[in-house]
Amino acid sequence: MTGSSRIVAVLGPTNTGKTHYAIERMLGHRTGVMGLPLRLLAREVYDRIVAIRGPSVVALVTGEERIVPPRTQYWVCTVEAMPEGMGCDFLAVDEIQLCADPERGHVFTDRLLRARGQLETLFLGSDTMRGPIRALVPDAQFQGRERMSQLVYSGAKKISRMPARSAIVGFSVDGVYAIAELLRRQKGGAAVVMGALSPRTRNAQVELYQNGDVDFLVATDAIGMGLNLDIDHVAFSALTKFDGRRMRPLAPNELAQIAGRAGRGMSHGTFGVTGEARPLDEPVAQAIMEHRFTPLKKLNWRSAALEFGTIDRLIGTLERPPTDENLIRALEADDLGALKSLAQVDEVFARASDPASVRLLWDVCRIPDFRGISHAEHSALLEMIFGYLHESGVVPDDWLARQIKRIDRTDGDIDTLSKRLAFIRTWTYVAQRKGWTRDESHWRGLTRAVEDRVSDALHERLTQRFVDRRTSVLLRRLKQKEALLAEVNDKGEVTVEGEFVGRLEGFRFSADKSAAAGAEEKVVKAASLQALAPQFHLRADRFYNAPDTEIDYTEQGGLMWGEHAVGKLVAGSEPLKPQVEVFVDEAAGPDVAQKVERRLQHFIDRKVASLFEPLLTLQRDEELSGLARGFGFRMIEAFGILPRAEVVQEVKDLDQDARGALRKHGIRFGQFTIFMPLLLKPAPTRLRLVLWSLAKGLQEFPESPPPGLVTVPTVKDAPDGYHTMCGYRAAGERAVRIDMLERLADMLRAEDSRGGFEAKPDMLSITGTTLDQFADLMQGLGYKGERGERTKVKPAPVEPVAEPGAETTPTAETKEPAEEPVSEVETPAPVSEASEEPTPAEPAIEDAVTAEESAPAEPEMEVFYTFTWSRPRRDHQGPRGKAGQKDRQGAKPQGKGRPRGKGGDKGGRQDKGAKSFSSRPPRPEKKIDPDNPFAAALMGLKDNS
Repeated sequence: MTGSSRIVAVLGPTNTGKTHYAIERMLGHRTGVMGLPLRLLAREVYDRIVAIRGPSVVALVTGEERIVPPRTQYWVCTVEAMPEGMGCDFLAVDEIQLCADPERGHVFTDRLLRARGQLETLFLGSDTMRGPIRALVPDAQFQGRERMSQLVYSGAKKISRMPARSAIVGFSVDGVYAIAELLRRQKGGAAVVMGALSPRTRNAQVELYQNGDVDFLVATDAIGMGLNLDIDHVAFSALTKFDGRRMRPLAPNELAQIAGRAGRGMSHGTFGVTGEARPLDEPVAQAIMEHRFTPLKKLNWRSAALEFGTIDRLIGTLERPPTDENLIRALEADDLGALKSLAQVDEVFARASDPASVRLLWDVCRIPDFRGISHAEHSALLEMIFGYLHESGVVPDDWLARQIKRIDRTDGDIDTLSKRLAFIRTWTYVAQRKGWTRDESHWRGLTRAVEDRVSDALHERLTQRFVDRRTSVLLRRLKQKEALLAEVNDKGEVTVEGEFVGRLEGFRFSADKSAAAGAEEKVVKAASLQALAPQFHLRADRFYNAPDTEIDYTEQGGLMWGEHAVGKLVAGSEPLKPQVEVFVDEAAGPDVAQKVERRLQHFIDRKVASLFEPLLTLQRDEELSGLARGFGFRMIEAFGILPRAEVVQEVKDLDQDARGALRKHGIRFGQFTIFMPLLLKPAPTRLRLVLWSLAKGLQEFPESPPPGLVTVPTVKDAPDGYHTMCGYRAAGERAVRIDMLERLADMLRAEDSRGGFEAKPDMLSITGTTLDQFADLMQGLGYKGERGERTKVKPAPVEPVAEPGAETTPTAETKEPAEEPVSEVETPAPVSEASEEPTPAEPAIEDAVTAEESAPAEPEMEVFYTFTWSRPRRDHQGPRGKAGQKDRQGAKPQGKGRPRGKGGDKGGRQDKGAKSFSSRPPRPEKKIDPDNPFAAALMGLKDNS
């Protein structure tokens, strides 16, 4: 843009109102363009103009953001993104002294030489630019502006002594984080501002500082470029910086640019250094206060008259030396370096064979290296983008979507989120280029949304890590030795002086570790425990008077008060006398700990007395003597459940009187297990497993099975005795409840185990299993199951009215069981059709129906199992347990329905061989125990004999 417009250079130090003046001048014209050095500053100016004129006439154009309404009048841009050839009435470039910057200077110099408004042009910057502007723009007028407040050097101060409303400047990310961490511990927190932050994150952090949530700001030299904040003091933590190539000392004018952020408006400001940096030399400090700096003589320049015939010609024009003595050729920038690197790639060189392709390659090379990984990585990315654009004209949607999807995450720490923010800026830049994507509005919106999400997450992490007002509050109260007021709500959340500090979980204080660590955590915990002392006593009184319904134990032996752990169970001197170990902070004092311990011991003692009352009654029975008393102690040690195989001899030695005395206490002598039915209920089972685990010294306690199930899957790696303590017996892949197993045994006695029998529906129902599961269970009990298939016989319909005098076959359900079951309610289970057998009258009816069928259908097959008794392995037990007799250990059961209990062989065996006689007088006959499971059968045999 050229013409005879009014050109004015507005020069002066910081805090002179230059940017505000330029905004006023632009809004006085119909159209205008304003170029700013930073995306952050561009966003700030854009927001100010929108507040005055509304969003419909103001555009924002940066490398990664483009907001252009249809009726745009005013354009706010970064200097690199300023549109050319628009013919606007007004044009301004801020911070024009950046013409001397080694990296970006050639862009500012180009705007100084070629960018013009038709009516007015303003160049805003430092007074050091007066000479170069006068030489290069002879028509320019100069307007000097004085600082509105004084700037005074205050020397060095430690960070711990830094006054409020201070900004501490660092020149590396690690340095900024370290300072912010120190301020959080000592001053309650700090906001963080860096050039790499997105405008959204930067504005959120600045808001923390501006609204008084924190009194300190830690920043890089990005705050020196026109960011207007209420800062009273600026402190430098270092006087050198890495400029991308080397470490170099900061020039006085650079220090002044940053120090000038102190004392905005009419408020005076001060500047200095921290204890880690050496003090400023007196001449340098004086020059900053008086705004006297060495004038600039040479400006960085790169030719704007580019030739796109070939790659070599383009590189030649970019490296063309200047002809003016006030200009020097700029150092090789990133875009030129990328162009040279891609020119070495044969495929890229071949593609860039015409001016349009060379121009496209140059546009791709101008994508900034936001990621900063390496030049090779950046060049490889540019090569892929150029290949896509040259081949199909756009970047493929699926490829671009994959790149963005990898970044669209909000987890991770500050460094991870900062890298994602840098990565998304690359794709935001690509999406902003016109014609590079098929759906520009979609990709611009998507990249902006991802950047906003990552920015919000980064702001949250920065706040969590570097902002904590409570530390300053607690430290101040502790130093002043004032009483701290603590409050605990119904959720256990603890606040001290209105600040959340942690949670009171039972009688242990858990400090909030999300924002407390190291020295700060100690401060928070010390202040909190001091304030919580009265709360511990109040809570202990409430706990001591709490009903047992508010206290419970876990399957791992923990003792809970509501949802909080207050102790745990430990093994005592006897299995039924566990002890407690309390969880109480030392700060609560011994009185609180003793009160909690007494209450928990009372609770568990009452729980044991309630759930194990039959065992405790057995233990206190003084009438038991001899073998019965000894067997009672065995039951107590086994918590009321003993596998019969383990006590074969003891059971055999008990006479009928001893057994009767034990049965009075609820002990049932089953074929497989000797147990107390009342202790098989879910509540005693749950406590029994805990006490058994304590007695065995297990580190991890096994869980009890779900209540109400007849069979459960076996636990392969369970400790020995686990299934017994659960009230189950392992048989194959499943374990069956011991009381139901005894009922099953009653049914099996009526079957022919030698000739073989099939499962009855009642057997499947009582075990709650399918046919295949029942077969596996029977094999676990010592039976052999042979699987077969046959044609399914469908019973013919019969009249519901039975013939007079017809006999009914009693089922296993109507037979008198040897012992009463534990529970009157049985858990039904699906009954397999394979177990259904027709009655003797059914075959004739079925034959008649079959004969009448004219067209026989495809026969339906069914699966069935035939079970026979087999010699069990050593780790299995027969239906009678290890009775100590040869026929009980391995012989098959004899005869259908013939009981083989105690004395059963004498009355039930029918030998067909020769009889033998003896002159010995007959032995006295043993009395039949009425409680024996085989009593009814024995009485019948006795009557027959």
